[in-house]
Amino acid sequence: MSASASDKAAVLVEALPYIRRFAGQVVVVKYGGNALAGASDDDALALFAEDIVLMRQVGMRPVVVHGGGPQISELMNRLGKVTEFRNGLRVTDKETVDIARMVLIGNVNPQLVSAINVHGSLAVGVSGEDAGLIRATARDPELGFVGDVESINPTILQALLDDEFVPVVATIGADAAGQAYNINADTVAGAIAEALGAEKLVYLTDIEGLRRVVDDPSSLIRQTTPDELDALMADGTIAGGMIPKVESCVHAVRGGVRRAHILDGRIPHVLLLEIFTDEGIGTMVR
Repeated sequence: MSASASDKAAVLVEALPYIRRFAGQVVVVKYGGNALAGASDDDALALFAEDIVLMRQVGMRPVVVHGGGPQISELMNRLGKVTEFRNGLRVTDKETVDIARMVLIGNVNPQLVSAINVHGSLAVGVSGEDAGLIRATARDPELGFVGDVESINPTILQALLDDEFVPVVATIGADAAGQAYNINADTVAGAIAEALGAEKLVYLTDIEGLRRVVDDPSSLIRQTTPDELDALMADGTIAGGMIPKVESCVHAVRGGVRRAHILDGRIPHVLLLEIFTDEGIGTMVR
């Protein structure tokens, strides 16, 4: 049943104060490959692109940071390589980092840019290697070419934002010698949000948010703090692939980002529901 004219008007009125509040503010959105779970890639990507474009059109300054873990794993499987993870991080030899570059820069990034640019010449794809955006260091010799973020040089992002473009960032960084590293996209999103002084940092994934009891949907955490998240990681409630995401939320909020959000990217227009409605959705860290 379609919404009535009065219902549509009520939605716009509800959104108005949020549009005013966030006009001119940077919002960093991490779009993970897992956000596509449960929906066709085309539909999920098109809905996500519409959200980003609407945010831009009402005066917000979105920056998209993307992963591509499932896509990297798929190509590795096709090439006969075994995928190994340790604490949510992919063990990355020299061949694997080449595969990651191929997937992230050559496949996922152009798909996102193209989906946004259906609505106008808005998006520009960049890699962490471009203009020294992400300076990386090796995290652990046992992980191979897995990098930590040593520093973020946001100059290229600021220039794109000032020219009213939407930067779309692939999370390959490089060290001082030019060696490429695959860096966890959750970590990069948090570091970029800090460097840009973002109002919000948003993670789109394939879960509804964080739970105090993993198997109990009723224990969804609507609002939380960095201290509480530290405790949930320490007692093992938050584990595995969620650790980098939650650690980067904690670090970003302590580093000056006003709000961090973990949302279910499978929900149509979840970004708009979180940012422009009173009730909100998912888990918010403040």
